[in-house]
Amino acid sequence: MDFIDLKSQYRRIQSSVNARIQKVLEHGQYVLGPECTELEALLADYVGTRHCVAASSGTDTLLIALMALEIGPGDEVITSPFTFIATGEMIALAGATPVFVDIEKHTCNLDPALIERAITPRTKAIMPVSLYGQCADFDAINAIAKRHGIAVIEDGAQSFGALYKGRRSCGLSEIGSTSFFPSKPLGAYGDAGALFTNDDALAKLMREIRVHGQDRRYHHPRLGINGRLDTLQAAILLAKMEIFEDEVQARSRLGARYTELLHEAFAGQHIIGTPVIESHNLSVYAQYTIEVPHENDGRARFERRMKEQGIPTAVHYPLSLHQQPVFAGLAYKEGDFPVAELMAQRVVSLPMHPYLTDVQQQQVVAAVRNAVLN
Repeated sequence: MDFIDLKSQYRRIQSSVNARIQKVLEHGQYVLGPECTELEALLADYVGTRHCVAASSGTDTLLIALMALEIGPGDEVITSPFTFIATGEMIALAGATPVFVDIEKHTCNLDPALIERAITPRTKAIMPVSLYGQCADFDAINAIAKRHGIAVIEDGAQSFGALYKGRRSCGLSEIGSTSFFPSKPLGAYGDAGALFTNDDALAKLMREIRVHGQDRRYHHPRLGINGRLDTLQAAILLAKMEIFEDEVQARSRLGARYTELLHEAFAGQHIIGTPVIESHNLSVYAQYTIEVPHENDGRARFERRMKEQGIPTAVHYPLSLHQQPVFAGLAYKEGDFPVAELMAQRVVSLPMHPYLTDVQQQQVVAAVRNAVLN
């Protein structure tokens, strides 16, 4: 069984993917070609923002956003400690200091109730992560940011396509950032990403930063990066957008079915934890992530038993960012973020993609029950 099945998806859109790639090969504009412009318009319309800036990766988009907001040395950016390294890494690479705030246990997203006490005169932005495919509580976060006059950048690398109170992920704050890494809900066949905003000035800045700070050919009023999108990746994403909304609905249905099957398998016993999706949210389940007992090497044993039954698993993420050696200089210590630390010990992700069959889900759930109870 595949953890993520990209082959079934390709078979579904093979003719469109191949035709769009062939068109790029024929016109030969391999970087920021016409497909990139077409994709930006399509994605901006989908998210509901005035601007989309397509870029080279979801990591680069975070850096571009920070640079556009002129965040650098001496500044602080509040974010989650329970996320992929890129979130904190880009804050540090911009020269700013990541300031971590603990997460809500039931969503694994940034806890708005803890943000305000972390704000200092040096705080320039909040960067919530919409983890596992579900948006953070942006109304609460935006209200805090507005009171303090700071920006909000959504790290929506795992949540593109998700809904928060009827609005799309990446269109919920000043700047939205997402990743189109192949395993994401909308994935390219290599690295790619995008930024979203309604602010005309920010959009202009982000476009310039994407091409080495250039506002016209060989004229560079600011520092930038090489954040340009490959046209081939744009062509592939255009083909995938033809079926994306159908895949979003499939992900939502399959995630809910996983939860139902697991509750039935454990007959109401609270041995494992299943995802809690807020009533105002639609999750795209970038991962379907459960909690398993961690005492006595419980998670490692669970993973071994799943592997023995032919079921792949993954852990997102085994260490919180404040526990990573690279951030030792921030002087956080064990116990500073107890919820993030607990979830880092307990979470395991199960196979999840829009092409899971009912039989495959039943196999996974049976394996989970055997791995936990036997």
